[in-house]
Amino acid sequence: MLIKEIILGICGLGFGMMVAAGVFTVLFVVGLIPRFASKTNTARCEILYEEFIIAGTMLGCVASVFDFPFALGDAIMQLPPALYDILTNVLLSAIGIFTGIFVGCLALAIAELLDSIPIFARRAKLHGGFEVIVAAIALGKLIGAIIYFAWEFAM
Repeated sequence: MLIKEIILGICGLGFGMMVAAGVFTVLFVVGLIPRFASKTNTARCEILYEEFIIAGTMLGCVASVFDFPFALGDAIMQLPPALYDILTNVLLSAIGIFTGIFVGCLALAIAELLDSIPIFARRAKLHGGFEVIVAAIALGKLIGAIIYFAWEFAM
């Protein structure tokens, strides 16, 4: 049993590193981290931001693989119902706001990056069919999400 846990831990850490590298690459390519650092006048902390993104992505991958006992969750459940509701609403609101800000900034950065598509199309000698390509990508994402969630909830 211990060997299985060790192997899962090594796999989780390795997969987390790969996902963190992919996330970091996307954020670096679209220039999101330097943009955040310049807008907040904290360019000196850019390396720290990058390290937090890598660590957070790796921890998220490990947390999705293993079931960790969450003592804070048990303590929160012991609160009076009114305080519990207030605390969870504040926490969920903060998470939603920060996630929305991040996703919005990422979407805008990717939209700016899409200006390079006409240059690529001209060099690859593509003269049309962009609507079909974008629709195929969107349809593939939709079908993949439906399959994933249908299978996940069925188990």
